[in-house]
Amino acid sequence: MSKQYFGTDGIRGKVGGSVMTAEFALRLGYAAGKVLGQAMPNKTIVIGKDTRVSGYMLESALEAGLSSAGVNIILFGPMPTPAVAWLTKTLHASAGIVISASHNPYFDNGIKFFNEQGQKLNDEQELAIEALLDQPMQMVDSASLGKAKRLEDVAGRYIEFCKRAANRQLLAGKKIVLDCANGASYHIAPQVFAELGADITVIGNQPDGFNINRDCGSTEVSVLSEKVLETKADLGIALDGDGDRVVMVDHTGNEVNGDQLIFLVAKHLHEQGQLNGGVVGTLMSNQGMEAGLKQLGIPFVRADVGDRYVHQELTARDWILGGESSGHILNLNLAGTGDGIISALMVLEVIMERGATLKELAAEMALYPQVMINVQTEQPKVLAENGELTRQAQQVDEQLGDAGRVLIRPSGTEPKLRVMVEAKDPQVATQHANELAQLAKSL
Repeated sequence: MSKQYFGTDGIRGKVGGSVMTAEFALRLGYAAGKVLGQAMPNKTIVIGKDTRVSGYMLESALEAGLSSAGVNIILFGPMPTPAVAWLTKTLHASAGIVISASHNPYFDNGIKFFNEQGQKLNDEQELAIEALLDQPMQMVDSASLGKAKRLEDVAGRYIEFCKRAANRQLLAGKKIVLDCANGASYHIAPQVFAELGADITVIGNQPDGFNINRDCGSTEVSVLSEKVLETKADLGIALDGDGDRVVMVDHTGNEVNGDQLIFLVAKHLHEQGQLNGGVVGTLMSNQGMEAGLKQLGIPFVRADVGDRYVHQELTARDWILGGESSGHILNLNLAGTGDGIISALMVLEVIMERGATLKELAAEMALYPQVMINVQTEQPKVLAENGELTRQAQQVDEQLGDAGRVLIRPSGTEPKLRVMVEAKDPQVATQHANELAQLAKSL
């Protein structure tokens, strides 16, 4: 059976529209309970969510579906995605569920799953859940229904876990602006950074169900940049709606993206003899990072887009560091999944040990100018495989040589084809991207 629902990062859709309805969440909870609920003796699945208004509805529907499958439920309330992954393993649960559409606007929502080890599900587990979605629900008898309870101290547990990833009083004297994207980290991240000694100014920490990721967070850092300049802070930190991504802003207000953060951490660990191999990026990772790592003698490989594939490649090679341009960074010595708070602490530790500013460290890697154009289409996968488009893209790629590259790929979460061109000359990148996007639209 081919996949119908699961993408690279769980299941997403418009709330009340495509896929993501209360009825669908009910059936999904039942199917997940049947497939995943037996993994541990206590038959318990934990549920966390971000701050979207639709989280209340989907949480209740999932709870009902899981209970009808005979699985117990522990409700966390608003919690970052990486916190749910860590707590799933820590509490010896059968699985973990996160209700979140990550960096998307409030009217979208999604459902992510973790296995008992706090890792993304494999293909077999996803297919087994999908197969049950097509079958009638068969509720267990009343005596076997699952029970639900709310765990109140989970935020404190996760805060202590994050603090253990850094040296005590790591941030003493550092002036930081923190943007929580009005998302799941709003009540956690400020405590972590404050308790490690930072003088923090917090923005994006007033969620109302509708303002998650709106003009804030890792996808929109203009307000953060202004606040860094206004407060004369040392740097700014921007998380996304579910807390698994981070980008930063230096003291001059310039954005430092995930590729740059990965590079400066990789260089530092390499110099300390602690990198343990190379770095895993994705098809979207900037060629400037690949070139910079090559100059340092650090191996670099690309995985498919998605932290799941980065994690798989790291595990297969027994490496520790990788991630995406968007700021989804993995250091498997610190956490088993991408974690925005822990990734920020990792970068801050490098800054403190090197005695340099974020601006100085980011400047050690030259980003290639990158132009991305999204082409709206209901069949992005079909368009991506169009012969005329792929031939033209290959010609441009050969023409650019070592001075750039072309990538055409379907979005994993939206009905869009992404046309991306990198080149040392920004005008060249813009020209080729526009030409390829126009061709895609005509097809």
